[in-house]
Amino acid sequence: MPHPDEPHAGGLSGRLNWLRAGVLGANDGIVSTAGLVVGVAGATLSSGPIATAGAAGLVAGAVSMALGEYVSVSSQRDTERALLAKERTELVEFPDQELDELTEIYRAKGLTPATARQVAEELTAVDAFAAHADAELRIDPDALTNPWHAAGASALAFTLGSLLPLTAILLPPPTVRVPVTFGVVLAALAVTGVVSAELGSAGIPRAVVRLVAGGALAMAVTFGIGQLVGDTVG
Repeated sequence: MPHPDEPHAGGLSGRLNWLRAGVLGANDGIVSTAGLVVGVAGATLSSGPIATAGAAGLVAGAVSMALGEYVSVSSQRDTERALLAKERTELVEFPDQELDELTEIYRAKGLTPATARQVAEELTAVDAFAAHADAELRIDPDALTNPWHAAGASALAFTLGSLLPLTAILLPPPTVRVPVTFGVVLAALAVTGVVSAELGSAGIPRAVVRLVAGGALAMAVTFGIGQLVGDTVG
C-alpha cells in the first residue's frame, strides 16, 4: 500500500498541506484580530476605534501573511528549479554515472542489484529526467508550487479568520461585546483545533486545549492592557 509520503502520493499530500496551511492562517487571523479588537474595546466603548483597529489589523495581517508566503514559496521553487536544471545537465554530461546513481537508489530500496539495474535502465529509456526527479530529488517538475497561489490562499485564510472576531465585537451592544467575542473566538479556536488535529493525526483534546487556552490568554492580556491604557489616558 503506498505510503502518503512517497512521490506518487504527492498530490494528496500537497492538498493536505494546503488545507493545513489554510487552517493555520485562519487561526492566526482569529487570534491576532481578536486580541487587537478586544484590547481596543478594553479602552473604549466607541465602535469607531474598534472597527478602525480591526480593519487595519485585518489588512496588515493579510498582506504580511501573503508576502511571507510568497517569499517562502518563491525561495523553495527557485531551489527546486535549480536542482532540476542541475539534474538535466548531469544527465547530458554524465549519463553513465547517473544511471549508476539511479541503480543504487533502487538497490537501497531493497531490490537486488540485477533488478535495480533493470528498473533503472527501463526508466531511463522512457524518461531519464523524470526518473531522477522522482527517485533522487522527490520533485514533480509539473507540480511546482505557485507562489502567487500560496500568497492568495494565505491572505484569504487570514482574512476569513479575522472577520469572525471583528464581526463578533461590532454586532452586539457595547455592554456585552467583549464576553460575546470571547465566546465566539474560543468556540472558533476549538473548531480549528479539531480540524488541525485531524489533519495532523494528533490528539484532539490537547490541540483544542492549546488553542483555546492560548486564545483566551491573548484576549485577556490585551483587554487588560486596553483597560489600563484607557484609564491612564482618560
